Parts: sequence; C-alpha cells; structure tokens
Amino acid sequence: MVKRQPLDDADIDRVFHALADATRRDIVRRTLVAEQSVSDLAAGYAMSFAAVSKHIAVLAEARLITKRAEGRVRLVRADPAA
Repeated sequence: MVKRQPLDDADIDRVFHALADATRRDIVRRTLVAEQSVSDLAAGYAMSFAAVSKHIAVLAEARLITKRAEGRVRLVRADPAA
C-alpha cells in the first residue's frame, strides 16, 4: 500500500491553479476516459500545439496527469489518485 504525504499549501495552490482553467479541466476529463497523445489533445482545441503543451505542463506539475513516451509520441493520462 502506498502512503501519500499530506499536501502542503504550495501543493494545494498548484492543484487549484491547474484546475482554474477550463481547457485544463477538459484535458483532465478527456484523459480520465483514455490515454491520449498530445497531438490528439491539441487537435481538439482552437489553439496552437505549443499552447496545449503548456497546459499539459501545468497539469503535470500539479501531478494531475502523467506523461510517458512511446517512441516519438508523448502520451498523457489523468491520475485519478491525485
């Protein structure tokens, strides 16, 4: 069994900051259903690939999603335990 450390104020601030944006909330929703590539996620928004990548970086910093590489593709999955 993995014991989680209690969140400090900085961790809580990062989570709320990450979820304050509608696009980031949508990314979490979409990746809870299934793991998706960054390219597939970016195709669903009227913004640049770089902008979506920045949203993903904020979510990863808040530990709400995980990213992994599969060859040249970067896959994103929400972390329900977070």
